[in-house]
Amino acid sequence: MLRPPVRLAALLTVLLATPLAAQTQTVPQAAPPPEKSAPSLDKDRLNPAAPGPKAYLSEEAAPSLVAILPPPPGGHSVAEAADRAAFNATRAYQGTPRWALATNDVAEGGAALLEDYACVLGQRLDQTRVPDLMRLLDRARLDVARATREAKRRYRRLRPFVGNDAPICVVRSPELADSYSYPSGHAGQGWAYGLIMANLMPEKATQFLVRSRLYGESRVVCGVHWLSDVVAARTGASALVAVLLADAGFRADLERARTELKRALSADGPKPDPMICAREDAAARQPLL
Repeated sequence: MLRPPVRLAALLTVLLATPLAAQTQTVPQAAPPPEKSAPSLDKDRLNPAAPGPKAYLSEEAAPSLVAILPPPPGGHSVAEAADRAAFNATRAYQGTPRWALATNDVAEGGAALLEDYACVLGQRLDQTRVPDLMRLLDRARLDVARATREAKRRYRRLRPFVGNDAPICVVRSPELADSYSYPSGHAGQGWAYGLIMANLMPEKATQFLVRSRLYGESRVVCGVHWLSDVVAARTGASALVAVLLADAGFRADLERARTELKRALSADGPKPDPMICAREDAAARQPLL
């Protein structure tokens, strides 16, 4: 089991207790390629010929993550040092089951997360059996993406692998290096989906949110986000889902998805791979650092 040095543990304690500094992060430039790149926003769509989904919230109704979130840690701050220490410590995960889970968690979108929740659901759900749920997740995803984009463009924080050749679990590309880091879009999407699934199946809320936490932490293990990017993403996603729950269209779709999900789970679908479930369970019980 990986254990952080005492100094890192102290830095992380300060990170959670101290407001993040107001300056933005500046780091150098990129390096070589390993394994797998993230899919585009529409890659997992059920029917590529169909018109794309629309976000639930108007720009005016959506919460501003720039206003809600503190700025990312500034250069030479204690919080920034903790982020760097976390990045360096998690490089040791390369080649472990936790690294494999982080690589799996690169995939995003409703279909990918539905597969990731298979161990919680107790079966693998074919997305074609739950079109209302997929529509709900697709539309909410656009709300998350827009809110996150606003903050990314405001802070323009560089990703942790830029300027070094430390291992990461995806292919290094100019597009990835040039996409900003704070807050994490993946982690925000995963946390928002966890909250939505917890609403649909409150009896399994804990399990959904544990898996969503792992999904966000996978971005740190992967080496493509700072730890504070992931922490901020959870706050932002929580704010966004709170506003979504006040939207009549979202609530109507939520109820349709609830009925559909219950019906789909009443059928006996294929079981998830026990080895994958064991890997997720081990990751949930092991501290990230």
